[in-house]
Amino acid sequence: MSRLRLYSREGCGLCEELLQELAPWAAAHGTAIEQVDVDADTDSRRRYGHRVPVLTLDGETVCSGRLDWHALERLWAATG
Repeated sequence: MSRLRLYSREGCGLCEELLQELAPWAAAHGTAIEQVDVDADTDSRRRYGHRVPVLTLDGETVCSGRLDWHALERLWAATG
């Protein structure tokens, strides 16, 4: 099963918005969204810093900032 991971931080409005947009899509596709708090993980903080939110699919970056539906659908199709 493909794995969505959302790198975010507490209090980030863009992070919350992306998660709200993404959640129905993930549920419809039978996949969970793993959230990683970049401030709680040194490696994630170093890698993503202030670039959150960052969405990855199976380790490949889908988008950062705003949800890129086209990139998500393209990468999702490539995993199937």
